Amino acid sequence: MDQLFAPWRIEWVERDDDERDIEGCPFCVLPEREDAREARVVAETERAYVLLNNSPYNPGHSMVIPREHTGAYTALDEETLLAHARLTQRTMEALESAFDPDGVNAGLNLGGAAAGGSIADHLHTHIVPRWRGDTNFMPVTAETKVIVQAVEDTYEQLRAGFLDQEGATANDRGGVTLAF
Repeated sequence: MDQLFAPWRIEWVERDDDERDIEGCPFCVLPEREDAREARVVAETERAYVLLNNSPYNPGHSMVIPREHTGAYTALDEETLLAHARLTQRTMEALESAFDPDGVNAGLNLGGAAAGGSIADHLHTHIVPRWRGDTNFMPVTAETKVIVQAVEDTYEQLRAGFLDQEGATANDRGGVTLAF
């Protein structure tokens, strides 16, 4: 039997029914929540926002998501496309400031289940910080990935990385609002 001690995951398991049963698209609902920290919305602009992944591959694993509900990259208007791309850059800068990774993987989820995405009709870009040696024997021999930091701690660290940037201000929801 495989066991991995991860006490911070109990908050996810024991979350309220209203958090468990998101009506509609989670990527449309989460940025509208009153508490950005609770929703895991770290930074936002008028057209896009950054959401921490609840099941991260590594600490800092984030998603850059346009506010427009579409699964088609070609459907984004020019302003949204630019906002999404610029926020992807700013997320990489914040990760560099907050975590000092050795590299970053970025991938755009399009095409729903066929592309491996669990949210089929709302495109998003995964940004995953990487470090030399961040994969060890656990995934190879035990098919188990060890995450070394609680998502709440990651939120605070990444939020500080965004706040280090020009045009970033803390908002009243607990996240960061970016201007560019």
